Amino acid sequence: MLDVEKLKFDEKGLIPAIVVDAITKRVLTLAYMNRESLKISMEKELTCFYSRSRQELWLKGETSGNYQHIVSITADCDGDALVVMVEPEGPACHLGTESCFEYPVYQSENRREFSYQGLMQLIEGRKTDRKEGSYTTYLFDKGLDKILKKVGEESTEVIIAAHAHDKRETVYEIADLAYHVMVLMIESGISLEDIHRELASRHVIDHKVKQEKMV
Repeated sequence: MLDVEKLKFDEKGLIPAIVVDAITKRVLTLAYMNRESLKISMEKELTCFYSRSRQELWLKGETSGNYQHIVSITADCDGDALVVMVEPEGPACHLGTESCFEYPVYQSENRREFSYQGLMQLIEGRKTDRKEGSYTTYLFDKGLDKILKKVGEESTEVIIAAHAHDKRETVYEIADLAYHVMVLMIESGISLEDIHRELASRHVIDHKVKQEKMV
């Protein structure tokens, strides 16, 4: 762990803190900390910042209830900026939005940003607003049995491709399976956060395999 004393605060005694959702990896806000607010943040495991406009400390969520539970704090290579990974209880922005960064300025015509959260939102949109001609809409229209059948079929395709040691085909089939599982999740009311919490709760991922007794 880096010694806090090695962090470089600016001439006003502040250091920028980029707050990121530990689950979705989305940037939530950019705020500032001084030595005291950083100490409070680490002690309480709740984000505490220094308000440059009010010139005072403020514990995020103290009045709104939108606390940010700290998972980790990491310094950059120069020690003059922080990334704070959090599990938020509510919106990060004072305007009531999930993130302060909601206003696109530029989007490349050649590259598209992808995230599992974004794909889940797209799939959920197909369930609430059934777009005609959409395959995802077709699956929701057919219902749970059809979705489960597709999950089973895609699982089989993954097994066949992997058994053949065909990496390219296996990647393709895993992507198909992941998509259909996400459709199933939306149909069943399961979020990515639900899966994240379940995996995070499993402190020991690798279990020793019990060897069957040879008779």
